[in-house]
Amino acid sequence: MCGIAGFFHTRDNYPGSPQKIARAMGEALDHRGPDGNGIWVDEGAQAAFSHRRLAIVDLSNAGHQPMTSKSGRMVICYNGEIYNSKEISAELTTLGVKFRGHSDTEVILEGCAHWGVRRTIKKLIGMFAIAIWDKSEKQLWLVRDRLGIKPLYWTIAPEGVFIFGSELKALRAHPKCPYKVDRNAICAFMRHNYIPGPFSIYTNINKLQPGSILHLSIQEPSPKIETYWSINNIVSANRNRYFYTDENQALSTLESILTDAVKRRMVADVPLGAFLSGGIDSSTVTAIMQANSTQPISTFSIGFEEDDFNEAIHARAVAKHLGTNHTELYVTPEQAQNVIPQLPDLYDEPFADSSQIPTYLVSAMTRKHVKVALSGDGGDELFAGYNRYFQARKMARFLNSLPSSVKSITGAAIRAFPQSFWDTAFKLVPDTKRPSQAGDKMHKLSRVLNSEGDEFYRRIISHWASPNSIVIDGEEPKGIIWQSSLKNSIPDFTERMQYLDSLTYLPDDILTKVDRASMAVSLEARIPILDHRLVEFSWQLPDHMKIRNGEGKWLLRQLLYKYVPKNYTNRPKMGFGVPIGKWMKGPLKEWVEDHLSESMFKKHNILRPTPVLEKWQDHKSGRQNWQYLLWDVLMLHAWAERHHPNGVL
Repeated sequence: MCGIAGFFHTRDNYPGSPQKIARAMGEALDHRGPDGNGIWVDEGAQAAFSHRRLAIVDLSNAGHQPMTSKSGRMVICYNGEIYNSKEISAELTTLGVKFRGHSDTEVILEGCAHWGVRRTIKKLIGMFAIAIWDKSEKQLWLVRDRLGIKPLYWTIAPEGVFIFGSELKALRAHPKCPYKVDRNAICAFMRHNYIPGPFSIYTNINKLQPGSILHLSIQEPSPKIETYWSINNIVSANRNRYFYTDENQALSTLESILTDAVKRRMVADVPLGAFLSGGIDSSTVTAIMQANSTQPISTFSIGFEEDDFNEAIHARAVAKHLGTNHTELYVTPEQAQNVIPQLPDLYDEPFADSSQIPTYLVSAMTRKHVKVALSGDGGDELFAGYNRYFQARKMARFLNSLPSSVKSITGAAIRAFPQSFWDTAFKLVPDTKRPSQAGDKMHKLSRVLNSEGDEFYRRIISHWASPNSIVIDGEEPKGIIWQSSLKNSIPDFTERMQYLDSLTYLPDDILTKVDRASMAVSLEARIPILDHRLVEFSWQLPDHMKIRNGEGKWLLRQLLYKYVPKNYTNRPKMGFGVPIGKWMKGPLKEWVEDHLSESMFKKHNILRPTPVLEKWQDHKSGRQNWQYLLWDVLMLHAWAERHHPNGVL
């Protein structure tokens, strides 16, 4: 895992030192790669690469980047890991290619030199953000992995300067990089709590979308983007294809693919472990790791004193059953709150998933023991694990049978009681059926009662339901969640939700959170469930192998039960959060008031203060729990203070 950055002057040579600029861009990414750095410059084309290395496999200098191909024609600057590099290396060796070392970097590079970029990329199993420079053609290629595990930003600056990097801070280190705040992107942020690609917080800076290749050259300086893999194509291909009908065959295939994915990700020349929450996904990954290890693997979890947020006791039980070497940390409010000032630097652009706090804390603890950690992310999107999938479908069917007047009355009745009332009422429900944060879920339900179909989904995932009304001079861009044709191509409502989450929420929230939190402490996070072969398999499964008896991940659960008894994981899904709403009214109150002050709203002039302050008053009084919507505003203002201290223009 590493950090990459670079630029290419598509017009006349830019006056200045390419080496100096490239060095500054790389230094902005020091945290991503503390084990080494390198700069490469093509003086004739005014192109430059900068690399920061986190050495995991082949720790020798043979893996140093940027790396030039044996022929001298191609140069690579790459971030990620390729898990089938040995097979590709063997294939190239039979074709006469001689390797200088054992790094996957050289395998990609020589593959591109021999087969070309497009053909090589399709062979890769792994996570990656790749830059390739073709000296002969004066051509630059950028490639991002299929699911968007590794980030990659790009822009065309004035005077024809093409700039790219792993994080926005690297682009901003280039003196020509434009960074005008995009108020339309802020609208999208206020709806989602993240900025969905291809947008970024800046008007002219884009995220390269997952599964994409970008290329440009001196002769063709306008970037051309093509898709080499997409979930849309996978869904379309499987719409009229064979679906698994035999459950035993499906389970056997799942076990085979996931076991191979896990084993491939256990290869490292440095200490390795796993995040373990005690939930279905991380427990399955951990169980397979332990079954394929000759000694206890290292597992890590964090806990909180608040029961609704504490998964540590469940993780401990699973770890004991599997026999792992388990480490846990119970986080105090003070420890968690100390992370908050770091968040604007970690994420570069507004990002308000509050689980960013525990993700950073567990990464920091894990890094003290190992350099690589396997994660269970992705299981919810692939195997329909989110509560909203099956609850929304059931609720949508029920609501469609009710008159609008009844739905309105029901919604008003739910909101008439504060969230604390519903939290107390649901304590009468058995533990195995009781949802966490029941009051919040009931009030969210009340706000979506009058919607149908895809609008129902949009309201479920929305934070601020009408962001245009709160963002000054902003208009929400119509992204993927507004597609009107999805109902025809994906008739099943649950599958449409999975599809949309895989295109937006997964890369731009979940994977962004994991990448930034782990890279901030120079920890490589590997995600076996998002092996693209497993993604393709999951879209061949019928619905009843994902959702059954009111629970998601049915098939994945059957695999886990081969290793861990049901009672260890048979409980409502908790998520991975912190009691941020409670802290806002307690130890964080002064910080909150500072970031919601009249002077803060006036200084940055991003949001209309009235609707925000109304929600803050409701929250303080206990009438409502607006923690998620308020956290959006707080993270936006904290980001603005850090990156635009004189005010957002």
